[in-house]
Amino acid sequence: MKDIMETKDTIPDHREELKKNHNKNDVVARWLFPVHGKLFDIELEHGTISGKRVIWVNGEEILRRDIMYRLVGEDVFFVEDKRCIIHIFPSSGFKYTYKLFIDGIECEIYNQAQSKILKTWEIKINDKNYRVVLEKDTLNIYLNGILREERPEFCDGGTDTHFVEDGHKFIMSARSGDQNEPIRYSLKVNGNVHEI
Repeated sequence: MKDIMETKDTIPDHREELKKNHNKNDVVARWLFPVHGKLFDIELEHGTISGKRVIWVNGEEILRRDIMYRLVGEDVFFVEDKRCIIHIFPSSGFKYTYKLFIDGIECEIYNQAQSKILKTWEIKINDKNYRVVLEKDTLNIYLNGILREERPEFCDGGTDTHFVEDGHKFIMSARSGDQNEPIRYSLKVNGNVHEI
């Protein structure tokens, strides 16, 4: 059975695996953002008594500080080629504010900018998931987080990019639209079309 549907980026569901690895009571912040066609789920543990800090990226621990005397501050790490900084600020009482910056841009603003340049399709074919991401400004296409090397071909009213994965034929199309939507993007998989 073939299902094609467009979805907004969703948080990968690996919560059961995470429960085995850390104390969910200490997770105080969670962010989700795309980089080069991949979706990254960042979680921060912050022990407000011990000062412990643990950063998880897609369920993998990448930084741990077990005892910190300063409960506020920042931690720097990299996701792909993006420099990320988590700032911990004091708030009222014994509360804290947590912010993630990606290449110097706050995560929420980064995601808003990315939503303007990315188009994403989540596709399920015969129980296998495919995530197709188009960077509108470069026309780069990522399939399951891997950059495809195919180049767009000019055709009547726009471009088509053809590629094959697991025997399935994908065609990414960009066509002239109207005043409200100057370019229309669609993805055809094995003859089934889905437009954004």
